[in-house]
Formats: sequence, C-alpha cells, structure tokens
Amino acid sequence: MNLSAIVKPCQLNTYQQGAIYCQYDKNKLCDFSPQVFNSDYWQDKNAIVGSAQGRGTTWFIEHNNQEWVLRHYYRGGLIGKLINDSYFYQGIAKTRAAQEFSLLAKMQQLNLPVPAPVAYQVVRSGLFYHADLLSQRIEKAQDLVAILTSKPLDPKLWQAIGKTIQQFHQQGIYHHDLNAHNVLIDDHEKVWLIDFDRGEQRKINKSWQQANMQRLLRSFHKEKARLPSFYWQAQQWQQLLHGYQS
Repeated sequence: MNLSAIVKPCQLNTYQQGAIYCQYDKNKLCDFSPQVFNSDYWQDKNAIVGSAQGRGTTWFIEHNNQEWVLRHYYRGGLIGKLINDSYFYQGIAKTRAAQEFSLLAKMQQLNLPVPAPVAYQVVRSGLFYHADLLSQRIEKAQDLVAILTSKPLDPKLWQAIGKTIQQFHQQGIYHHDLNAHNVLIDDHEKVWLIDFDRGEQRKINKSWQQANMQRLLRSFHKEKARLPSFYWQAQQWQQLLHGYQS
C-alpha cells in the first residue's frame, strides 16, 4: 500500500468489554479483536516481520497486504524505573493512546506526512491504565540516524526535511520528541515524522516552535558524539534551516 496515495477518512468503530476499551479504523482493520495488540497473536500468524528496541519492543506486522507498527506505551525517565507502563486514568479522551490516535487522524486530514492510525487499546486497572497503539508503517523508509551512519544526505534533502517540519508548525502541530530517530525518509525521498506520543495541536507560537527545533539540533549533536560514523555537520543544519525558513 502506498501511503502517499489519498487516504480514506477514518471509519471509527468502538469495542468495549469490561476494563478494555478500543477504537479502530474499520477501513484498515475489518476483523478486529483486542488480540491485535498482543505480539504473541501475530507471532502465531507468522505476521511479525521485524522489531525495534526502545523503551520496549516495537513490533512490525504484515497483515492483509498492510504493514503496521504495534507499540506499547512505556514511561520514560526516573518514574519509568518505578512505574513501567501504568498511567493515572482521567477518562478515555485524556489517555496517551486516544490522544495520539486522534492527532494522527487529524494530521491525516491535513495531508501531513505521518503514519495513519489503525487502532488503539486502553485497559483499566483500578485508578490506572495501560495502552497500546497500532499504526501504519512507512514502507521502505529509514530514520535519519540509520541513514547518516552510512552516507551523507544531499543538500536538497536537508532542505526538504526543514520544509516538512515547517509544514507541521504552520498547522500548529507540536511534536513532543522531535529527534533524528523520529524523522524518516522513504525510497522516494519523501520525509515523514513519526511518534506523536504527547504531541498536540497548539496555537502557533515561535517559542515552542524554536524549542522543537533546538531539541532536534541537540539530537544531532548527541548522535554525532555517540556514533563512530555519522555524516552530519553544522553545515547540514544550516541547509535544514534554509528549507524550514523558505
């Protein structure tokens, strides 16, 4: 499936049973069951085609000619060492999964280059909940860190990255963790942004936009210091800014 094609609007369906609450796009997932959020379910179907490690394991799934990403919500920072994946429940609309799903759907309507939302699950346990998100995988794409460890990017592509970020900012889209891992480039050199956990649509303001850009810049410096091979210099940042400001 070509994500660059015109995307159908979400046909949102709800599943609720006991402590489990799910919403899903019936256009993408017609045979829904809460088991779709269980990696063992996909393992049994031989549908797991890859994985990535972060705070937890992100699973890549191939099903009915679609490629999906399954992600469980884990806490980060110091509190994440004490409370691994539980969040205080304040209603479905305020859960991390519902907010990210809703933001992805909104950005799809704005024709921004993001993964399409497929489904999310919230499971309550007393005053707390844990959650999962299923979204479309960007086909034949790599993140900037993976690319820059092996080769430099053309100046026009750096400008395209900056221009893409500006498109999000023009719509008031705030990315909570804009870093080099969350910028993807596909085999057609199209730029995508991923991982909008804790993102939101805000009133346009240069303060948070500049903070977004500074966070991205810090991530380049971090990867440059960490990796033995990383094709990035201050000159490339200026090229990115040129695209952002154009």
